[in-house]
Amino acid sequence: MRVERLRLEGDPRAVAARVRALAPAPRSVEDEVRALVARVREEGDAAVHELTRRFDTAGAEPPPPRVGPEELAAALAGLAPTLRAALELAAENVAAVARAGMAADHEVTLGQGQRIVLRELPVRRAAIYAPGGRAPYPSTVVMGAVTARTAGVEQVVVCAPPAGGDVHATTLAACALCGVTEVHRMGGAQAIAALAYGTASVEAVDVVVGPGNRYVTEAKRQVFGRVGIDGLAGPSELVVVLDQAGDAHLAALDLLAQGEHGPDSLVAALSPDPGALDAVAAAMQAAAGARPTVQPAPCALVETADLDGARLLEVAREAVRQLVALITEPLG
Repeated sequence: MRVERLRLEGDPRAVAARVRALAPAPRSVEDEVRALVARVREEGDAAVHELTRRFDTAGAEPPPPRVGPEELAAALAGLAPTLRAALELAAENVAAVARAGMAADHEVTLGQGQRIVLRELPVRRAAIYAPGGRAPYPSTVVMGAVTARTAGVEQVVVCAPPAGGDVHATTLAACALCGVTEVHRMGGAQAIAALAYGTASVEAVDVVVGPGNRYVTEAKRQVFGRVGIDGLAGPSELVVVLDQAGDAHLAALDLLAQGEHGPDSLVAALSPDPGALDAVAAAMQAAAGARPTVQPAPCALVETADLDGARLLEVAREAVRQLVALITEPLG
């Protein structure tokens, strides 16, 4: 990981800004994403194909963009029994929660005699973006597809980047397990644009959901209004506060687990004890060798004067406020 040592002193806004600066701002790719979205709107499938070859397959010819039913079936058949059982259990739990959240019609009669009926209706076509650049996320497929099916969405679509040449078999297996038959090999901003505006081979959707890097998030922000989105989720972030009695190894593992999301993810450890921070740094370095995906992730090790919870909370709130401002700043 890219580790930087800091001291918590002075204006908390300045400290938060220094920590925030260790990770790229979500809006730093605004112009690049706008150009990618415009290319897909103008060139359709040709643009998606070329961008997939550039960003996902390292210049190699991408596989067919649409995943065939036999590929989905084979992926499910090849899934390890323990993993399949875990995904099936997760799907059952997600469905149970989704059913509980479906509200019945609610009728309101106003004072002048008007009768208003509030009713939740499913969209016709929804897409789930399943990240795959660093690791497969079958849980994203389960959470999105099962919820959509339970709500009554007619057509559920999944897209995932063919990172390293193809979509991970575990992601395809999760699609088959959840009854998703339309799966597209595409990722990044180009996938969001294709889903929003449609191409010759990809029918536009009504809603796009699912996590992604800052390119995906910025693309969702730019196409919002053309399609619905679930929200503008920021990168994965984590702050660990510990004293000299804290378990440096466990703290390091927590920080590494979030750092695996990539260079957009900012993690930090705060302690009044420099020795505790040294121990965290050493534990991260020892464990990072088996986790190459954490190498570009930024980590701030911040020495504090004490463990004053109010003071630390002030800095954390300011850091979050700055992140929200960066993400939600209106389009120019």
